[in-house]
Amino acid sequence: MTHLILGGARSGKSRYAEQLAGENGLDVIYVATATMGDQEMIERITRHRADRPAGWRTIEEPLALAATLQRHAAPGHCLLVDCLTLWLSNLLQAGDTTLDQERERLQEALPHLPGRILLVSNEVGLGIVPDNPLARRFRDEAGRLNQALAAACEHVTFVAAGLPMQLK
Repeated sequence: MTHLILGGARSGKSRYAEQLAGENGLDVIYVATATMGDQEMIERITRHRADRPAGWRTIEEPLALAATLQRHAAPGHCLLVDCLTLWLSNLLQAGDTTLDQERERLQEALPHLPGRILLVSNEVGLGIVPDNPLARRFRDEAGRLNQALAAACEHVTFVAAGLPMQLK
C-alpha cells in the first residue's frame, strides 16, 4: 500500500506520517533523504534522529531512493520516506541525468513494492512565483513529481495546520 502525504512547511505532514507508521504494528524503516550541508541542517538531523522511536531503523539515502526502497520493502515492513522534496533538491544538484534516471526508477518501482510505503513531500506550488530560475525549476519539478506520485499511490493526504485531508 502506497500513501503520499503532502503539505507545506511545518504543516504537520511528517508528524502525521510518523503517526501512521507507528500505529500500523509493522516494523518501521525511516528513509531520510536530508544531507548535512550546513550547521542548521546538522542540528535539525540530529534532533530528528533523537525524536524517532528507538525501535525504528533509519536509513539515510540522499539519491538512490528507488534502489533503497526495493532493497528494504517487504511484507510486514512500513517504509517512511521523509522527504521527497529534499531528495529532489539532492537530485537537482547531482545533474539532469541523475534527476531523470532516479525519478523514473522511483515511478517504475513504486507500484511493485511490498509492504506499506509512506512518502512525505512538500506542496510548494501554493505560494508566489519564485524570483530566480533555479527556484522556479525546483517548484515545477516538485509539482510534476507530486502529480506523478499522486497518480501512482493508492492514498493521498494533504495536511494543513496539522489537519489531514484525504484526497484519494
